[in-house]
Amino acid sequence: MKQFSECFEGLPDPRADNALHDLTELLFIALMATLCGATSCVDMALFARMKAYLWRDVLVLKHGLPSHDTFSRIFRMIDPEAFEAAFRRFMKAFAEGARIEQPHGVVALDGKALRRGYERGKSHMPPVMVTAWAAQTRRALANVLAPDNNEAGDATHRDIAAQGLRGHGRCAALPSRHGQRDCGAVRRLHSGREGEPACPAGRGQGGDPCRGTQTYATDHDRRCRSRAQGTAQGTGCTGQGHGATARLPRLKAVARITSKRGSDKTVERYFVMSRAYSRTEVLRIVRTHWTIENGLHWPLDVTLDEDLARNRKDNGPANLAVLRRLALNVARADPDEKISLRGKLKRAGWNDAYLFDLLGHMR
Repeated sequence: MKQFSECFEGLPDPRADNALHDLTELLFIALMATLCGATSCVDMALFARMKAYLWRDVLVLKHGLPSHDTFSRIFRMIDPEAFEAAFRRFMKAFAEGARIEQPHGVVALDGKALRRGYERGKSHMPPVMVTAWAAQTRRALANVLAPDNNEAGDATHRDIAAQGLRGHGRCAALPSRHGQRDCGAVRRLHSGREGEPACPAGRGQGGDPCRGTQTYATDHDRRCRSRAQGTAQGTGCTGQGHGATARLPRLKAVARITSKRGSDKTVERYFVMSRAYSRTEVLRIVRTHWTIENGLHWPLDVTLDEDLARNRKDNGPANLAVLRRLALNVARADPDEKISLRGKLKRAGWNDAYLFDLLGHMR
């Protein structure tokens, strides 16, 4: 509990000075409840009552057990940016204690709609949580609510693609459904109509960039064929052009992937990169990026019912989304690979010793 408190002690308490319950204790109970499968503030309050015997040696709770209104109110009031900062502090301390390797390789940025976290009459624009996902270690690294609750704030938006190239990112997607004008500029760059020709004389990593390479994958009885082709390189990709290229100062290459799955129509996707990858590497990176769907989005919906979460007031949707991702990170740190993620949450609810062992890495 001491290490947990140190991670969250910098989180400002938005309540009045006469608030009854300690903020850190509330967050600790909320995390423990989520690790046991709680999906709402009502579940958290029920968990606190049913597990009251657990808190005697861990928490003070001098004003008794918190109600569901208390949990709901605190998550509505906490500043999401401050809560996200506390999330990162916690994950850093937890990773050090659990000896989890530092994120490397592919870090996917993707948005997920909180489908029922909307105000009345605004079902067409639910909040969108964008998460940085370490594909190799299978954990969430950071989270942010997309501006204006709009999927244009998704990781595939031009501005976030630019941030990815400026930071540690090397490859960012720019699909056609976001920013038609900017994607058109990228297509012209790829085809040689903006800056350097698409097929420079030199060879990129892995061979001639003007020739394509293909991969085949079979999943859910469907065969998918993907082809990377025509990576553009050279001075025309340095941000001196117009449109999208002028706003991507570290742009060094552009790749196009053509995919066809089963009888579906062929889909073209464009990727901007801050270094020239081989065609094989581009295909591998893109396929690895989409592990965020099965590794994070799917368990959030199926195991923790995020798509059914009806929290919609103030900062509640964003803060509870961060809490769910924190719980999944902790559960995944358990080295027992024979137990599914759902099984780990059930075991935590049934076995108190196992529940505390999940957080024991912070000791």
